[in-house]
Amino acid sequence: MVTVQGQSLTGRQKGLAACACLMAQGDLERLEPAVKMALDNGATINELKEAFSQLYAYTGFPRSLNALGVLNKVLENKQASWQEGKPWTRPEIWNDAVKALKQGTEVQTQLSGRAFDYEFCPQDDYYLKSHLFGDIFAGDQLSHADREIVTVAALSGLDKVAPQLAAHKRGAVNMGNSQELVDELCAWLDHEGYTLRSGFSKGVANVNYAQYFIGDSFVAPIKAANLAEGDATVMPIVNVTFEPGCRNNWHIHHGAHQILICVSGKGWYQEWGKAPIALHPGVVIDIPEGVKHWHGAQKDSWFQHYTTHVKTGGEESNEWLEPVTDEVYNKLK
Repeated sequence: MVTVQGQSLTGRQKGLAACACLMAQGDLERLEPAVKMALDNGATINELKEAFSQLYAYTGFPRSLNALGVLNKVLENKQASWQEGKPWTRPEIWNDAVKALKQGTEVQTQLSGRAFDYEFCPQDDYYLKSHLFGDIFAGDQLSHADREIVTVAALSGLDKVAPQLAAHKRGAVNMGNSQELVDELCAWLDHEGYTLRSGFSKGVANVNYAQYFIGDSFVAPIKAANLAEGDATVMPIVNVTFEPGCRNNWHIHHGAHQILICVSGKGWYQEWGKAPIALHPGVVIDIPEGVKHWHGAQKDSWFQHYTTHVKTGGEESNEWLEPVTDEVYNKLK
């Protein structure tokens, strides 16, 4: 195992990672500024081509080609500071299938930390060794360490690939990145919102209530066209986004009951004295007036819910109480 201590993500690596994560999600709108950011921070044009090409093996040709299309579009207004990078050359092993299989097997063994033979499906075993870790990894635009940063970032942007993501986090260390760097990469992708896999707006920083939250939250008002004009019973609807690990303090609503409609990610809801409830898209929580409770994201996921309040009579107010401590929160499973 090759481990380098004291590493910290460079602007170039952050740029490559952001592009990989958004490319995996097919988020072309956010990908365009990310490509510009990557080029501004030292990633070369040919490195981005190599990254988007490699990732077809993880995300499919359509998203790979779409990402390359975004890069091509960005280059229509190429800035003088953007670097082309080293010229692309055709790897010699592309002309020798035996050599590609041998070299790919060696690369896969290093990445996995042991020999890996997928006997259950010989086809995939050959494709992995000969094509992915042979043909694709033979390119010289990105180092093996960089390739794993790109792969971890891409898998972080996808749902339901936890086993592959965990394997490549270990592989990223085996290929020359420090464990601290891999942890920093995943935390940075989460904090910057690149792993927010949602069609719902993230909104703006929730500054008005930040003092009552642990972690960062964001708000985006929602226009509800089906509400009667001047309806005084239902209050405004807001989409609240929680970064991983973010939660609000225990609190009580007076003069109204709150409704939560979960729309993306994974979260928690808990009433005082009761077991916590895991939240996922489609779950609706109706919180009675006067009940002490809290809600927020799970540790490993962004979370979004719509929220509104329905008036019950009397003066409306929020009574903010103590925070949900790490000791309590970290025990939730």
